[in-house]
Amino acid sequence: MSLTITAEYAPTIKTVHLKACQDGKCREADLDLRPGSVSAPQSCGPEPEGSCSAITSPDGTRYGFLNMGTLTSSPIDAEVTGTGTNGATLPARTLSFTPISAKPWGEQCQTTIKASLLLDAHGLRQS
Repeated sequence: MSLTITAEYAPTIKTVHLKACQDGKCREADLDLRPGSVSAPQSCGPEPEGSCSAITSPDGTRYGFLNMGTLTSSPIDAEVTGTGTNGATLPARTLSFTPISAKPWGEQCQTTIKASLLLDAHGLRQS
């Protein structure tokens, strides 16, 4: 499961702890927060065969992952706690949500399950 902290909120966050429970099993950890980025397209060349490229550019977000093992399409109860850069305890944020199931490679292919959260100054939501 991934957690992204918005660019506006990220500078105020020192540590984040994520606890998530699904199907009676809970996992929790202090997340290793990494700088987020977006892909920026570069120009396409004539050879070989009009190849294109992209570069990554920092976007001010921070993100981390909690290893939940194999996810199912059952609801997840998540809680985010932590500390701010000023040393204060962050308000506990909770969310119950259903992961997103998709077949991005076609109906004949395996289902993927995505559990992604977004944290900002207003709370926690599914992304």
